[in-house]
Amino acid sequence: MAIRNQLRLLLVAGSLLTASLAKPVERPFDDSDDDTPLPLVIWHGLGDTYQADGMRRVAELADEVNPGTLVYAIRMDENAGRDRYASFMGNLTDQVAKACADIAAHPILSTAPAIDAVGFSQGGQFLRAYVERCNNPPVRSLITFGSQHNGITAFRDCAATDWVCRVAMAVLKGDAWSGAVQRRLVPAQYFRDPAQYDKYLEHSNFLADINNERAAKSEQYRENIAKLANFVMYMFEDDTTVIPKETAWFDEVNGTETTPLRARKLYAEDWLGLRALDRKGGLKFRTAPGDHMQLSEELLREAFGDFFGPLNLRAGRSEPRPMLVGDGEL
Repeated sequence: MAIRNQLRLLLVAGSLLTASLAKPVERPFDDSDDDTPLPLVIWHGLGDTYQADGMRRVAELADEVNPGTLVYAIRMDENAGRDRYASFMGNLTDQVAKACADIAAHPILSTAPAIDAVGFSQGGQFLRAYVERCNNPPVRSLITFGSQHNGITAFRDCAATDWVCRVAMAVLKGDAWSGAVQRRLVPAQYFRDPAQYDKYLEHSNFLADINNERAAKSEQYRENIAKLANFVMYMFEDDTTVIPKETAWFDEVNGTETTPLRARKLYAEDWLGLRALDRKGGLKFRTAPGDHMQLSEELLREAFGDFFGPLNLRAGRSEPRPMLVGDGEL
């Protein structure tokens, strides 16, 4: 009853948004001579808004690095307050569908041969879901910063005055696997505790699907990820917000034991196309100094210069992460 009352308290601040999934369109990346930068879409993180000063500065930096870049910030509502609320509250199936529909209907994005994408924190796995589920227009390069690709095993702390965050976290800690929580609270939908793996597979509303972990695999998901030119995953070296921080690289952390992506069954059997992408040099592991989302403009400029710009851009300067002890072979 307490959980139900807390959910009702959250629901008064907004409502779920629904939209139809757009069908993927096959648009192979060609050797165009056009030097116009590809459009860039960005998706903010938990507790942020598409109109935040930080997101505006990201758009400015993208244009400074590659002049003429059209930047579109994904939002669940034109009202910034309701957009922030939706980062805590909503059904991620509906939210990704809305992003797919909005991008496909955009007068400029919809006519582009491809787009680039950058996701901050949870926005990274949401953009990966865009690639897997619709990809219309297709993403060329996807960059994620501190994203929870392999889920989280604990929930974040909240500021004393942030009642939306505090109520949401209280509900999550109560029963993350209930149908009501999985349909309505965003962080619960990428909660993944290896100690409760069977419950996760049965009840997860989002992550178990986009990670292709269930018995029935989506070939579309695998193909769409494998078609990326670059998938660049940044992990914050001193991240204390995202637990475990290694989720940013798809690593599996179970207690004190860490299994790198390349040593996981998900990679060996190529459930998501990550192995195919890695073999062509498109899967890149990078680190960022500091705690969660402590991003410098220098690092953003470097990333935008390496992977964004015109369609015929080179593949980016960085090599994939060197093989580590325990990693699977390429």
